[in-house]
Amino acid sequence: MTNRTDAAPGLGRRLAFAGAVAVAAALGLGELLAGLLGAPSPLLSVARFIVDIQPPGAKDFVVALFGENDKVAFEVFIILVALGVGAVLGRIAPARPDVASGVLAAFAGAGFATALRDPNNVVVLSAAVAGVEAVVGIWVLRRLVTLATATRPSTGEPREPGAPPSTPDWRRRSLLQAGGAIAIGSVAVGTVGRFLLERQRAPAPPTDLPGAPVRAELPPGADIATADLTADGLAPIVVPNDHFYRIDTAFIPPTVDRATWRLGLKGLVDRETELTYDDLIALPIIEQYVTIACVSNEVGGGLVGNAKWTGVALRDVLAIAGVQPAADQLVGRSVDGWTAGMPVEWVMDESRIPMIAVAMNDEPLPRAHGYPARLIVPGLYGYVSATKWLTELELTRFDLFKAYWVPLGWAERAPILTQSRIDVPSHRAQLQAGSVPIAGVAWAPDRGIQAVEVQVDGGAWRPAMLSAPISDATWVQWLLRWDATPGSHQIVVRAIDGTGEVQTDLRSAPAPDGARGHHTITVSVA
Repeated sequence: MTNRTDAAPGLGRRLAFAGAVAVAAALGLGELLAGLLGAPSPLLSVARFIVDIQPPGAKDFVVALFGENDKVAFEVFIILVALGVGAVLGRIAPARPDVASGVLAAFAGAGFATALRDPNNVVVLSAAVAGVEAVVGIWVLRRLVTLATATRPSTGEPREPGAPPSTPDWRRRSLLQAGGAIAIGSVAVGTVGRFLLERQRAPAPPTDLPGAPVRAELPPGADIATADLTADGLAPIVVPNDHFYRIDTAFIPPTVDRATWRLGLKGLVDRETELTYDDLIALPIIEQYVTIACVSNEVGGGLVGNAKWTGVALRDVLAIAGVQPAADQLVGRSVDGWTAGMPVEWVMDESRIPMIAVAMNDEPLPRAHGYPARLIVPGLYGYVSATKWLTELELTRFDLFKAYWVPLGWAERAPILTQSRIDVPSHRAQLQAGSVPIAGVAWAPDRGIQAVEVQVDGGAWRPAMLSAPISDATWVQWLLRWDATPGSHQIVVRAIDGTGEVQTDLRSAPAPDGARGHHTITVSVA
Protein backbone atom coordinates (compact mmCIF):
# COMPACT_ATOMS: atom_id res chain seq x y z
CA MET A 1 0.00 0.00 0.00
CA THR A 2 1.28 3.51 -0.84
CA ASN A 3 1.16 5.98 2.05
CA ARG A 4 -0.23 9.45 1.63
CA THR A 5 3.12 11.23 1.95
CA ASP A 6 4.60 9.18 -0.86
CA ALA A 7 1.48 9.36 -3.03
CA ALA A 8 1.13 13.14 -3.05
CA PRO A 9 3.88 14.76 -5.12
CA GLY A 10 5.88 17.26 -3.05
CA LEU A 11 3.99 16.58 0.18
CA GLY A 12 7.16 15.45 1.96
CA ARG A 13 8.88 18.75 1.18
CA ARG A 14 5.92 20.72 2.41
CA LEU A 15 5.80 18.78 5.66
CA ALA A 16 9.53 19.32 6.16
CA PHE A 17 8.99 23.03 5.61
CA ALA A 18 6.19 23.00 8.19
CA GLY A 19 8.42 21.31 10.77
CA ALA A 20 11.37 23.62 10.20
CA VAL A 21 9.14 26.70 10.55
CA ALA A 22 7.67 25.34 13.79
CA VAL A 23 11.15 24.96 15.28
CA ALA A 24 12.11 28.42 14.05
CA ALA A 25 9.02 29.86 15.75
CA ALA A 26 9.93 28.21 19.03
CA LEU A 27 13.56 29.39 18.84
CA GLY A 28 12.64 32.96 17.92
CA LEU A 29 10.01 33.24 20.63
CA GLY A 30 12.41 31.78 23.18
CA GLU A 31 14.96 34.49 22.40
CA LEU A 32 12.33 37.22 22.66
CA LEU A 33 10.93 36.00 25.98
CA ALA A 34 14.42 35.57 27.42
CA GLY A 35 15.25 39.13 26.44
CA LEU A 36 12.01 40.51 27.86
CA LEU A 37 12.07 38.55 31.11
CA GLY A 38 15.78 38.65 31.81
CA ALA A 39 16.09 34.86 31.59
CA PRO A 40 18.98 32.96 29.96
CA SER A 41 18.58 32.33 26.24
CA PRO A 42 17.54 28.67 25.71
CA LEU A 43 19.53 28.55 22.46
CA LEU A 44 22.68 29.95 24.03
CA SER A 45 22.26 27.75 27.10
CA VAL A 46 22.29 24.66 24.87
CA ALA A 47 25.24 26.08 22.93
CA ARG A 48 27.23 26.71 26.12
CA PHE A 49 26.44 23.19 27.34
CA ILE A 50 27.76 21.69 24.10
CA VAL A 51 30.89 23.83 24.36
CA ASP A 52 31.41 22.62 27.93
CA ILE A 53 31.25 18.94 26.92
CA GLN A 54 33.12 19.26 23.65
CA PRO A 55 35.79 16.63 22.96
CA PRO A 56 39.49 17.52 23.09
CA GLY A 57 40.61 19.32 19.96
CA ALA A 58 37.19 20.74 19.04
CA LYS A 59 38.06 24.26 20.25
CA ASP A 60 41.28 24.27 18.24
CA PHE A 61 39.44 23.13 15.10
CA VAL A 62 36.61 25.68 15.37
CA VAL A 63 38.87 28.64 16.20
CA ALA A 64 41.24 27.67 13.37
CA LEU A 65 38.31 27.77 10.94
CA PHE A 66 36.43 30.82 12.19
CA GLY A 67 38.75 32.75 14.55
CA GLU A 68 36.86 35.33 16.60
CA ASN A 69 33.66 34.41 14.72
CA ASP A 70 33.66 30.96 16.33
CA LYS A 71 30.60 31.66 18.47
CA VAL A 72 28.52 32.97 15.56
CA ALA A 73 29.50 29.97 13.45
CA PHE A 74 28.58 27.60 16.27
CA GLU A 75 25.20 29.27 16.80
CA VAL A 76 24.43 29.02 13.09
CA PHE A 77 25.39 25.35 13.15
CA ILE A 78 23.08 24.64 16.09
CA ILE A 79 20.21 26.50 14.43
CA LEU A 80 20.69 24.55 11.19
CA VAL A 81 20.72 21.27 13.08
CA ALA A 82 17.56 22.29 14.95
CA LEU A 83 15.82 23.22 11.71
CA GLY A 84 16.89 19.91 10.19
CA VAL A 85 15.39 18.02 13.12
CA GLY A 86 12.26 20.12 12.71
CA ALA A 87 12.06 19.07 9.07
CA VAL A 88 12.13 15.41 10.16
CA LEU A 89 9.43 16.06 12.74
CA GLY A 90 7.27 17.64 10.06
CA ARG A 91 7.64 14.52 7.90
CA ILE A 92 6.52 12.19 10.70
CA ALA A 93 3.85 14.48 12.19
CA PRO A 94 0.86 13.29 10.09
CA ALA A 95 1.37 9.66 11.13
CA ARG A 96 2.80 10.25 14.61
CA PRO A 97 1.61 13.65 15.86
CA ASP A 98 2.20 12.79 19.52
CA VAL A 99 5.81 11.75 18.86
CA ALA A 100 6.52 14.96 16.92
CA SER A 101 4.95 17.08 19.65
CA GLY A 102 6.86 15.19 22.33
CA VAL A 103 10.19 15.79 20.63
CA LEU A 104 9.42 19.50 20.32
CA ALA A 105 8.55 19.63 24.01
CA ALA A 106 11.78 17.78 24.80
CA PHE A 107 13.75 20.39 22.87
CA ALA A 108 12.18 23.12 24.97
CA GLY A 109 12.97 21.08 28.06
CA ALA A 110 16.61 20.80 27.02
CA GLY A 111 16.80 24.59 26.82
CA PHE A 112 15.31 24.82 30.31
CA ALA A 113 17.64 22.18 31.76
CA THR A 114 20.79 23.77 30.36
CA ALA A 115 19.62 27.24 31.48
CA LEU A 116 19.67 25.95 35.07
CA ARG A 117 23.47 25.89 34.85
CA ASP A 118 23.53 29.69 34.58
CA PRO A 119 24.47 31.15 37.99
CA ASN A 120 22.07 34.07 37.38
CA ASN A 121 19.16 31.88 36.32
CA VAL A 122 15.69 32.38 37.82
CA VAL A 123 14.00 28.96 37.59
CA VAL A 124 10.44 30.27 37.25
CA LEU A 125 11.37 32.54 34.35
CA SER A 126 13.27 29.85 32.49
CA ALA A 127 10.38 27.42 33.03
CA ALA A 128 7.95 29.98 31.63
CA VAL A 129 10.12 30.52 28.55
CA ALA A 130 10.40 26.76 27.95
CA GLY A 131 6.67 26.23 28.41
CA VAL A 132 5.69 28.93 25.95
CA GLU A 133 8.29 27.67 23.47
CA ALA A 134 6.83 24.16 23.63
CA VAL A 135 3.21 25.25 23.31
CA VAL A 136 3.82 27.62 20.42
CA GLY A 137 6.11 25.18 18.59
CA ILE A 138 3.57 22.38 18.83
CA TRP A 139 0.69 24.63 17.79
CA VAL A 140 2.56 25.97 14.76
CA LEU A 141 3.61 22.44 13.76
CA ARG A 142 0.06 21.11 13.88
CA ARG A 143 -1.38 24.15 12.11
CA LEU A 144 1.13 24.02 9.26
CA VAL A 145 0.88 20.24 8.91
CA THR A 146 -2.87 20.68 8.53
CA LEU A 147 -2.29 23.22 5.76
CA ALA A 148 0.33 21.00 4.11
CA THR A 149 -2.06 18.06 3.94
CA ALA A 150 -5.20 20.07 3.03
CA THR A 151 -7.07 18.80 -0.06
CA ARG A 152 -9.03 20.49 -2.79
CA PRO A 153 -12.80 20.36 -2.64
CA SER A 154 -14.17 17.78 -5.02
CA THR A 155 -15.21 19.14 -8.46
CA GLY A 156 -17.39 16.17 -9.27
CA GLU A 157 -15.30 15.35 -12.33
CA PRO A 158 -14.03 11.81 -12.69
CA ARG A 159 -10.40 11.13 -11.71
CA GLU A 160 -7.88 10.02 -14.23
CA PRO A 161 -6.91 6.36 -13.92
CA GLY A 162 -4.18 5.88 -11.26
CA ALA A 163 -4.63 9.35 -9.73
CA PRO A 164 -4.89 9.54 -5.90
CA PRO A 165 -8.32 10.29 -4.45
CA SER A 166 -7.26 13.81 -3.61
CA THR A 167 -4.19 16.00 -3.98
CA PRO A 168 -2.80 18.69 -1.68
CA ASP A 169 -4.18 22.16 -2.21
CA TRP A 170 -0.78 23.68 -3.04
CA ARG A 171 -2.16 26.17 -5.54
CA ARG A 172 -3.90 28.17 -2.79
CA ARG A 173 -0.45 28.83 -1.32
CA SER A 174 -1.91 28.69 2.18
CA LEU A 175 1.11 26.89 3.56
CA LEU A 176 3.60 29.21 1.90
CA GLN A 177 1.75 32.28 3.06
CA ALA A 178 1.27 31.15 6.65
CA GLY A 179 4.64 29.42 6.97
CA GLY A 180 6.49 32.28 5.30
CA ALA A 181 4.87 34.84 7.58
CA ILE A 182 5.70 32.79 10.67
CA ALA A 183 9.29 32.26 9.50
CA ILE A 184 9.82 35.98 8.89
CA GLY A 185 8.17 36.81 12.19
CA SER A 186 10.40 34.27 13.96
CA VAL A 187 13.54 35.89 12.59
CA ALA A 188 12.22 39.33 13.58
CA VAL A 189 11.29 38.42 17.16
CA GLY A 190 14.49 36.41 17.56
CA THR A 191 16.53 39.42 16.45
CA VAL A 192 14.70 41.68 18.88
CA GLY A 193 15.19 39.13 21.62
CA ARG A 194 18.92 38.90 20.98
CA PHE A 195 19.13 42.70 20.99
CA LEU A 196 17.45 42.73 24.40
CA LEU A 197 19.67 39.92 25.66
CA GLU A 198 22.79 41.81 24.64
CA ARG A 199 21.64 44.75 26.77
CA GLN A 200 20.00 42.75 29.52
CA ARG A 201 20.21 44.60 32.83
CA ALA A 202 23.11 46.64 31.44
CA PRO A 203 24.20 49.39 33.83
CA ALA A 204 25.09 52.82 32.53
CA PRO A 205 28.64 52.85 31.14
CA PRO A 206 31.02 54.19 33.81
CA THR A 207 32.87 57.39 33.12
CA ASP A 208 35.23 57.43 36.08
CA LEU A 209 38.65 55.81 36.04
CA PRO A 210 41.00 55.16 38.95
CA GLY A 211 44.20 57.14 38.50
CA ALA A 212 47.67 55.65 38.79
CA PRO A 213 50.25 57.85 40.53
CA VAL A 214 52.83 56.69 37.97
CA ARG A 215 51.41 56.72 34.46
CA ALA A 216 52.56 54.15 31.93
CA GLU A 217 53.89 55.91 28.83
CA LEU A 218 55.27 54.65 25.54
CA PRO A 219 59.03 55.16 25.21
CA PRO A 220 60.34 57.06 22.17
CA GLY A 221 60.49 54.78 19.16
CA ALA A 222 58.04 52.24 20.56
CA ASP A 223 55.91 52.58 17.42
CA ILE A 224 57.77 52.46 14.09
CA ALA A 225 54.66 52.08 11.97
CA THR A 226 54.33 54.74 9.29
CA ALA A 227 50.98 55.65 7.79
CA ASP A 228 51.55 53.48 4.73
CA LEU A 229 52.60 50.47 6.80
CA THR A 230 49.56 50.85 9.05
CA ALA A 231 47.32 51.14 6.00
CA ASP A 232 48.87 47.98 4.59
CA GLY A 233 48.19 46.06 7.79
CA LEU A 234 51.05 46.47 10.27
CA ALA A 235 49.57 46.10 13.75
CA PRO A 236 49.77 49.22 15.91
CA ILE A 237 51.93 48.88 18.98
CA VAL A 238 48.80 49.46 21.10
CA VAL A 239 45.67 47.76 19.75
CA PRO A 240 42.48 49.84 20.16
CA ASN A 241 39.79 48.31 22.34
CA ASP A 242 37.32 47.81 19.50
CA HIS A 243 39.94 45.95 17.44
CA PHE A 244 41.35 43.84 20.27
CA TYR A 245 40.81 40.12 19.79
CA ARG A 246 38.14 38.38 21.84
CA ILE A 247 38.10 34.64 22.55
CA ASP A 248 36.07 33.24 25.45
CA THR A 249 33.18 30.87 26.11
CA ALA A 250 30.53 33.55 26.70
CA PHE A 251 28.11 33.74 23.76
CA ILE A 252 26.82 37.01 25.23
CA PRO A 253 29.21 38.93 27.49
CA PRO A 254 27.92 38.84 31.07
CA THR A 255 26.47 42.07 32.40
CA VAL A 256 27.82 42.92 35.84
CA ASP A 257 26.81 45.90 37.95
CA ARG A 258 29.89 47.03 39.83
CA ALA A 259 27.71 48.43 42.62
CA THR A 260 26.78 44.88 43.59
CA TRP A 261 29.92 43.14 42.30
CA ARG A 262 32.04 41.28 44.82
CA LEU A 263 35.45 39.60 44.60
CA GLY A 264 35.74 36.60 46.89
CA LEU A 265 39.10 35.30 48.17
CA LYS A 266 38.88 31.71 49.40
CA GLY A 267 40.57 28.34 49.66
CA LEU A 268 44.05 27.86 51.08
CA VAL A 269 44.20 31.32 52.60
CA ASP A 270 44.58 32.63 56.14
CA ARG A 271 41.45 34.78 55.95
CA GLU A 272 38.58 34.27 53.51
CA THR A 273 37.67 37.75 52.35
CA GLU A 274 35.25 39.57 50.07
CA LEU A 275 36.02 42.89 48.38
CA THR A 276 33.68 45.40 46.82
CA TYR A 277 34.69 47.38 43.76
CA ASP A 278 35.45 50.39 45.97
CA ASP A 279 37.57 48.17 48.23
CA LEU A 280 39.51 46.98 45.21
CA ILE A 281 40.34 50.37 43.72
CA ALA A 282 41.24 51.71 47.17
CA LEU A 283 44.42 49.65 46.81
CA PRO A 284 47.43 51.25 45.05
CA ILE A 285 46.60 51.73 41.37
CA ILE A 286 49.16 50.66 38.76
CA GLU A 287 49.40 50.84 34.97
CA GLN A 288 51.37 48.71 32.57
CA TYR A 289 51.41 47.64 28.94
CA VAL A 290 51.03 43.87 28.56
CA THR A 291 50.71 41.66 25.48
CA ILE A 292 48.26 38.79 25.91
CA ALA A 293 47.63 35.89 23.54
CA CYS A 294 45.19 33.05 23.01
CA VAL A 295 46.61 29.53 23.02
CA SER A 296 44.47 28.78 19.94
CA ASN A 297 46.39 31.34 17.89
CA GLU A 298 47.87 29.71 14.80
CA VAL A 299 51.35 30.66 13.61
CA GLY A 300 50.88 34.06 11.97
CA GLY A 301 47.41 34.46 13.50
CA GLY A 302 45.76 37.52 15.00
CA LEU A 303 44.61 36.22 18.39
CA VAL A 304 47.20 38.33 20.19
CA GLY A 305 47.27 41.99 21.19
CA ASN A 306 48.96 44.64 23.29
CA ALA A 307 47.15 47.16 25.50
CA LYS A 308 47.61 49.45 28.47
CA TRP A 309 45.96 47.98 31.55
CA THR A 310 45.06 49.93 34.69
CA GLY A 311 44.18 48.26 37.97
CA VAL A 312 45.74 46.85 41.12
CA ALA A 313 48.58 44.41 41.67
CA LEU A 314 47.28 40.87 42.14
CA ARG A 315 49.79 40.24 44.92
CA ASP A 316 48.36 43.18 46.89
CA VAL A 317 44.93 41.55 46.74
CA LEU A 318 46.23 38.12 47.71
CA ALA A 319 48.10 39.63 50.65
CA ILE A 320 44.77 40.68 52.15
CA ALA A 321 43.75 37.03 52.44
CA GLY A 322 47.19 35.55 53.07
CA VAL A 323 48.37 32.70 50.81
CA GLN A 324 49.11 29.45 52.62
CA PRO A 325 52.31 27.56 51.68
CA ALA A 326 50.36 24.48 50.58
CA ALA A 327 48.73 26.37 47.69
CA ASP A 328 50.34 25.85 44.28
CA GLN A 329 47.43 26.91 42.03
CA LEU A 330 45.47 30.16 41.87
CA VAL A 331 42.07 29.76 40.24
CA GLY A 332 40.27 32.74 38.75
CA ARG A 333 36.51 32.26 38.45
CA SER A 334 34.20 34.27 36.21
CA VAL A 335 30.63 35.28 37.05
CA ASP A 336 29.44 32.63 34.56
CA GLY A 337 31.44 29.88 36.28
CA TRP A 338 34.38 29.69 33.84
CA THR A 339 37.72 28.98 35.50
CA ALA A 340 41.42 29.45 34.79
CA GLY A 341 44.20 27.98 36.90
CA MET A 342 47.75 29.36 37.11
CA PRO A 343 50.82 28.48 39.17
CA VAL A 344 51.08 30.40 42.45
CA GLU A 345 54.86 30.62 41.97
CA TRP A 346 54.31 32.44 38.66
CA VAL A 347 51.95 34.93 40.26
CA MET A 348 54.22 35.57 43.23
CA ASP A 349 57.42 35.97 41.17
CA GLU A 350 58.62 39.57 41.64
CA SER A 351 59.99 39.69 38.07
CA ARG A 352 56.48 40.17 36.70
CA ILE A 353 53.41 42.16 37.77
CA PRO A 354 50.16 40.18 37.55
CA MET A 355 47.18 42.47 38.03
CA ILE A 356 43.43 42.81 38.31
CA ALA A 357 42.61 45.28 35.54
CA VAL A 358 39.65 47.67 35.68
CA ALA A 359 40.57 49.84 32.68
CA MET A 360 41.95 49.24 29.20
CA ASN A 361 43.76 51.82 27.09
CA ASP A 362 42.65 54.68 29.37
CA GLU A 363 38.99 53.68 29.10
CA PRO A 364 36.76 51.73 31.50
CA LEU A 365 37.19 48.02 30.88
CA PRO A 366 34.79 47.16 28.03
CA ARG A 367 32.02 44.69 28.78
CA ALA A 368 33.33 42.30 26.11
CA HIS A 369 36.76 42.32 27.74
CA GLY A 370 35.69 41.59 31.30
CA TYR A 371 34.00 44.59 32.96
CA PRO A 372 34.23 45.41 35.81
CA ALA A 373 37.45 43.48 36.52
CA ARG A 374 39.65 40.86 34.88
CA LEU A 375 42.99 39.16 35.40
CA ILE A 376 46.07 40.08 33.39
CA VAL A 377 49.05 37.80 34.06
CA PRO A 378 52.12 38.57 31.91
CA GLY A 379 53.58 35.57 30.15
CA LEU A 380 50.71 33.08 30.45
CA TYR A 381 48.21 32.17 27.75
CA GLY A 382 44.72 33.48 28.42
CA TYR A 383 43.07 30.12 29.03
CA VAL A 384 45.16 29.59 32.18
CA SER A 385 45.12 33.16 33.44
CA ALA A 386 43.11 35.96 31.80
CA THR A 387 39.82 35.51 33.66
CA LYS A 388 37.23 38.02 32.48
CA TRP A 389 34.25 39.15 34.60
CA LEU A 390 36.28 38.07 37.62
CA THR A 391 34.29 37.27 40.74
CA GLU A 392 36.44 34.88 42.77
CA LEU A 393 40.05 33.95 43.47
CA GLU A 394 40.62 30.55 45.00
CA LEU A 395 43.92 29.23 46.30
CA THR A 396 44.11 25.48 45.80
CA ARG A 397 46.35 22.75 44.36
CA PHE A 398 46.73 21.36 40.85
CA ASP A 399 46.10 17.85 42.17
CA LEU A 400 42.79 18.95 43.67
CA PHE A 401 41.23 21.07 40.92
CA LYS A 402 41.30 21.11 37.11
CA ALA A 403 40.35 24.42 35.49
CA TYR A 404 37.90 24.64 32.59
CA TRP A 405 40.13 23.73 29.62
CA VAL A 406 42.46 21.21 31.27
CA PRO A 407 40.04 18.21 31.22
CA LEU A 408 39.51 18.98 27.52
CA GLY A 409 43.13 18.17 26.70
CA TRP A 410 44.93 21.50 27.18
CA ALA A 411 48.06 21.83 29.30
CA GLU A 412 47.85 22.82 32.98
CA ARG A 413 50.81 25.18 32.68
CA ALA A 414 51.07 27.26 29.52
CA PRO A 415 53.69 30.02 29.20
CA ILE A 416 53.31 32.05 26.00
CA LEU A 417 55.76 30.80 23.38
CA THR A 418 58.17 33.00 21.44
CA GLN A 419 56.40 34.01 18.24
CA SER A 420 56.69 36.41 15.31
CA ARG A 421 54.35 37.38 12.52
CA ILE A 422 54.61 39.00 9.09
CA ASP A 423 51.91 41.66 8.66
CA VAL A 424 53.28 43.41 5.56
CA PRO A 425 53.20 42.31 2.78
CA SER A 426 50.25 39.97 2.97
CA HIS A 427 50.42 36.36 1.85
CA ARG A 428 50.22 36.04 -1.96
CA ALA A 429 50.55 39.79 -2.42
CA GLN A 430 51.39 41.18 -5.88
CA LEU A 431 54.33 43.57 -5.52
CA GLN A 432 56.40 45.86 -7.71
CA ALA A 433 60.15 45.36 -7.99
CA GLY A 434 62.30 47.66 -5.88
CA SER A 435 62.49 48.53 -2.20
CA VAL A 436 59.70 46.69 -0.35
CA PRO A 437 59.07 46.93 3.41
CA ILE A 438 58.66 43.65 5.26
CA ALA A 439 57.20 44.30 8.71
CA GLY A 440 55.34 42.68 11.55
CA VAL A 441 55.30 42.03 15.27
CA ALA A 442 57.09 39.63 17.60
CA TRP A 443 56.38 38.70 21.21
CA ALA A 444 57.70 36.59 24.06
CA PRO A 445 56.07 37.85 27.26
CA ASP A 446 57.57 38.01 29.75
CA ARG A 447 61.06 37.37 28.35
CA GLY A 448 61.07 40.17 25.78
CA ILE A 449 62.43 40.16 22.21
CA GLN A 450 66.09 40.88 21.55
CA ALA A 451 66.13 40.24 17.77
CA VAL A 452 63.99 39.41 14.74
CA GLU A 453 65.43 37.88 11.59
CA VAL A 454 64.02 37.52 8.09
CA GLN A 455 64.91 35.00 5.43
CA VAL A 456 64.03 35.28 1.73
CA ASP A 457 64.08 32.22 -0.55
CA GLY A 458 66.12 30.15 1.87
CA GLY A 459 69.01 32.62 1.98
CA ALA A 460 70.84 34.07 4.95
CA TRP A 461 68.93 35.32 7.95
CA ARG A 462 68.93 39.13 7.96
CA PRO A 463 68.36 41.20 11.11
CA ALA A 464 65.32 43.47 11.16
CA MET A 465 65.03 46.84 12.86
CA LEU A 466 63.04 46.68 16.10
CA SER A 467 60.82 49.24 17.77
CA ALA A 468 61.92 50.33 21.23
CA PRO A 469 60.55 47.72 23.64
CA ILE A 470 58.01 49.00 26.15
CA SER A 471 58.91 46.17 28.51
CA ASP A 472 59.64 42.46 28.45
CA ALA A 473 55.88 41.90 28.82
CA THR A 474 55.02 43.47 25.45
CA TRP A 475 55.49 42.78 21.79
CA VAL A 476 57.65 44.81 19.43
CA GLN A 477 57.23 45.86 15.84
CA TRP A 478 59.96 44.97 13.37
CA LEU A 479 60.87 46.24 9.88
CA LEU A 480 63.22 45.16 7.09
CA ARG A 481 63.67 46.89 3.73
CA TRP A 482 63.98 44.29 0.97
CA ASP A 483 65.25 44.88 -2.57
CA ALA A 484 62.59 42.83 -4.34
CA THR A 485 63.36 41.27 -7.74
CA PRO A 486 60.81 39.87 -10.23
CA GLY A 487 59.51 36.39 -9.55
CA SER A 488 57.89 34.36 -6.80
CA HIS A 489 59.51 34.59 -3.37
CA GLN A 490 59.14 32.93 0.01
CA ILE A 491 59.59 35.08 3.12
CA VAL A 492 60.13 33.61 6.59
CA VAL A 493 60.48 35.32 9.97
CA ARG A 494 61.83 34.16 13.32
CA ALA A 495 62.36 35.84 16.69
CA ILE A 496 64.98 35.51 19.39
CA ASP A 497 63.69 36.14 22.89
CA GLY A 498 65.37 37.93 25.76
CA THR A 499 66.96 34.70 27.05
CA GLY A 500 68.65 34.10 23.69
CA GLU A 501 66.35 31.25 22.69
CA VAL A 502 65.64 31.15 18.95
CA GLN A 503 62.05 30.57 17.88
CA THR A 504 61.73 26.98 16.71
CA ASP A 505 60.94 26.06 13.12
CA LEU A 506 59.34 22.76 14.15
CA ARG A 507 55.64 23.23 13.48
CA SER A 508 52.94 22.09 15.87
CA ALA A 509 49.22 22.66 16.30
CA PRO A 510 48.00 25.01 19.04
CA ALA A 511 46.91 22.11 21.27
CA PRO A 512 47.91 21.46 23.98
CA ASP A 513 50.15 24.43 24.83
CA GLY A 514 50.48 26.76 21.83
CA ALA A 515 51.43 26.70 18.14
CA ARG A 516 55.06 26.48 17.08
CA GLY A 517 56.83 27.21 13.82
CA HIS A 518 57.99 30.08 11.62
CA HIS A 519 55.46 32.30 9.89
CA THR A 520 56.01 31.94 6.15
CA ILE A 521 54.41 33.79 3.24
CA THR A 522 54.76 33.76 -0.54
CA VAL A 523 54.66 36.90 -2.69
CA SER A 524 54.91 37.64 -6.41
CA VAL A 525 57.03 40.52 -7.72
CA ALA A 526 56.49 42.01 -11.17
